[in-house]
Amino acid sequence: MTFDQTPIAGAYLITPAPRGDHRGWFMRTFDRSAFLAHGLCADWVQMNHSMTATTGSIRGMHFQNVPAAEVKLVRCVAGRVFDVLVDLRPESPTRWQWFGTELSAENQQQLYIPEGCAHGFQTLEPNCELIYCHSVAYAPEHESGVRYNDPKLAINWPLPVTDISTRDLGFINVQ
Repeated sequence: MTFDQTPIAGAYLITPAPRGDHRGWFMRTFDRSAFLAHGLCADWVQMNHSMTATTGSIRGMHFQNVPAAEVKLVRCVAGRVFDVLVDLRPESPTRWQWFGTELSAENQQQLYIPEGCAHGFQTLEPNCELIYCHSVAYAPEHESGVRYNDPKLAINWPLPVTDISTRDLGFINVQ
């Protein structure tokens, strides 16, 4: 695996190194020692799998507040998405900045999202599936989010928005 630092402090784009033969391929998507060697979280307590049916749909921008703030490792296993994180950490040199990248079943990349960052994605084709590893269990009393179209963040979504949940539309703009 390669670990490439993104423009957001502490966030990484991780690229597995598949090995293949005539049968197909095999790859490691997590290696505790490699994550620890990069100073990253290596303790996952929950794994989630989502499917989003419609192209242009947005899920996000989600995070959990302290004491349930979490690190996420996100991977697209079917389809293609534009995956985005926003740095919300008050002391971060990259506060209010966002980073977006295409994650797909084809490129097999993963996005490591540090604690204190919001996360969301837009589907670039139908029937996209993502797998998320979380460092902290879901805590509904600590969940929150920011608006996907907050003018202060100015996220450049690649497609017109076709669908977004009422919950995600109810998030407020950053202060």
